[in-house]
Amino acid sequence: MTGIGFTNARLVLSAEVIDGTLLLDGEAIARVEAGGSQVPGLLDCEGDYLLPGLVELHTDNLERHVSPRPGVHWPIRAALLGHDAEVAAAGITTVLDALAVGYMEDEGVRSRHLAAMAEAIAATRLTGLTRAEHGLHLRCEIGCRDLMRLFDSVAAQAPVHLVSIMDHAPGQRQYADVSKFRLYYQGKYRFDDAAMDAFEAACLERSARWGAANRRAVVAWARREGVALASHDDATAEHIAEAVADGAVLAEFPTTVEAARNARAAGLKVLMGAPNLVRGGSHSGNVATGDLVQAGLLDLLSSDYVPASLLQGAFQAVAAGVPVPTAVGWVTREAADAVGLADRGRLAPGLRADLVRVRLDDGLPVVRGVWRAGRRVA
Repeated sequence: MTGIGFTNARLVLSAEVIDGTLLLDGEAIARVEAGGSQVPGLLDCEGDYLLPGLVELHTDNLERHVSPRPGVHWPIRAALLGHDAEVAAAGITTVLDALAVGYMEDEGVRSRHLAAMAEAIAATRLTGLTRAEHGLHLRCEIGCRDLMRLFDSVAAQAPVHLVSIMDHAPGQRQYADVSKFRLYYQGKYRFDDAAMDAFEAACLERSARWGAANRRAVVAWARREGVALASHDDATAEHIAEAVADGAVLAEFPTTVEAARNARAAGLKVLMGAPNLVRGGSHSGNVATGDLVQAGLLDLLSSDYVPASLLQGAFQAVAAGVPVPTAVGWVTREAADAVGLADRGRLAPGLRADLVRVRLDDGLPVVRGVWRAGRRVA
């Protein structure tokens, strides 16, 4: 056996937390055992938690680095490396970069940079320069006329582990309350009332014209390629039934307790935003993640737009009474299992040595070290 190991750690296993020692053999976990060890060269964790590396399924943080201010576009590769450093420092060792395929507005900024972002992810995977392992989550806006052209331009760039179906047309799903739709987009694009009326009408027309055909095309691609499929912003039992018929395995950000309950009953895993949990509610006025935690309807967390929220959200749930293995599982093993990454997400012999050392400071989790495949990356 070669490599390093950790002792005097609170090891977060799938069903319990033990005070123990974890030994590595190269890139893999070799042994997990209770108690301390006097083996020379082991890292003394000083009673800190040792978790599996966090697995992030849905973050648009790369887009924030590419466009850090309105009208400002950062060099793509540099933006990716900045994003990568941020997620690694947050304890995330596997990240699916959620790239928006399709747009609400004509030729939005996301679409202009879509291919370049996918190419940068593919290039850095080859060079091995990133701290975290990056894959793709393609978020498909089905009301976009050019959706499948854009989709095909990026789907072959890097491994696609997840595809989600979105429809942000007003009057349904995330924007069942049309006033929320108008408030968000008028603020974003500085539309006056007349321009907003025209934009709203255009979104409805696109959804009606292109939505059904695009949905069928995305579902067919996911089935053919064996890629996990997610529904997005489900609000009703009918939305969940449609997702089940499509073969979805995840319900991302359901907007109501009803949708989350129906998703769980149908066997879909329920994913919610960690920022929603940390902030105490949805910025869109939809169901609070905390309400689903209390109802026992949560399976996974996503950092969405704040990478550090993933770990913070998990331990905030712990402070509210959720067992540590359960809350940590939302951001590790459950996420890995959802997209078929069977080699990570748990502290178990033979699995990849993706690890995070965490100390609590008055309840706030502080990352003190991150390892991916046995190599320290943060």
